[in-house]
Amino acid sequence: MLELIDIHKTYEKQPLLSGISFTVEAGETVCLLGASGSGKSTLLRIIAGLEQPQSGQVLWDGTELASVPAHQRNFGLMFQDYALFPHLTVAENVAFGLKMQNLPQGEINMRVTASLEQVNLSGFANRHVTDLSGGEQQRVALARALAPRPRLLMFDEPLGALDRALRDHLLDELRGILHGSGIPAIYVTHDQEEAFAVADRIVLLHDGQIAQADTPAEVFARPVSGWVAEFLGLGNVIEGKWLGGGRVETLLGVLDVDCPTEAGVGASVTLLIRPERVKITGNGNSLKGRVADVLFQKNGFRVTLENGLYFYLPIPPQVEKMLSFTVEAECLG
Repeated sequence: MLELIDIHKTYEKQPLLSGISFTVEAGETVCLLGASGSGKSTLLRIIAGLEQPQSGQVLWDGTELASVPAHQRNFGLMFQDYALFPHLTVAENVAFGLKMQNLPQGEINMRVTASLEQVNLSGFANRHVTDLSGGEQQRVALARALAPRPRLLMFDEPLGALDRALRDHLLDELRGILHGSGIPAIYVTHDQEEAFAVADRIVLLHDGQIAQADTPAEVFARPVSGWVAEFLGLGNVIEGKWLGGGRVETLLGVLDVDCPTEAGVGASVTLLIRPERVKITGNGNSLKGRVADVLFQKNGFRVTLENGLYFYLPIPPQVEKMLSFTVEAECLG
């Protein structure tokens, strides 16, 4: 098991990581999700032993790794650019790390074959990587990472260079391969759809701190802050003032909200209105708004009102039309 305890790191005298603590259990895939500059790649490099934290501990099964160099940690690391050797065959690329371990040739051949089978590339051993597609090269890089039988696999934006259709296809394959191998993994990405597809647990980073850490389903259902909800694109985040009695005053009007709070009257609260909770008819908070923009998307039309509220309709309304609708809001935090 990997455990991080209170990791701190600064860059150009500015805090980059501030008190990061989490664990990765056996067989678990944990996704570090956050915007560019949130510190996720730096954290991965600290775990790999390529950088040192200012303070804090990285432990494996309770043993401190500070004095263990990167090449002795037995962690596999895979980057976005794959870092394959263009002059070598697929098999030679996969075997590279095994040769560095001075394993017998018979053992190397067995592991190369097994690793290529794991990533569905049996029969590709003698092909040159320059003759492969981007998706095939990605799988060669994964086979190379799997071949040394690492204690932990780490991925830094591994699918960032691929188009969306290929990325979606490979995500399904990657999740199956990781679960089949039983090797714990840390997966770094800025793409929430990618994170939700591959992760057993998400660690969401913001300004060098953990904004939320939980299963994908729990993060989606119960974001802990307005920032989390906005970053994940969950819906409309609005600020309001608590009036007591389940009522919140907002720019949209006074809304009835099931909002368990110990805050006094007049306290600030943050609300989330998910697009699917906005209905043209139905029960809830009754509001009106004028249509400012209509944008076609593959599952319908995104309708944005002049007050900034957005939701989706199967049929597009006219711009500048006044709509009556109901909303259900939920408290955050």
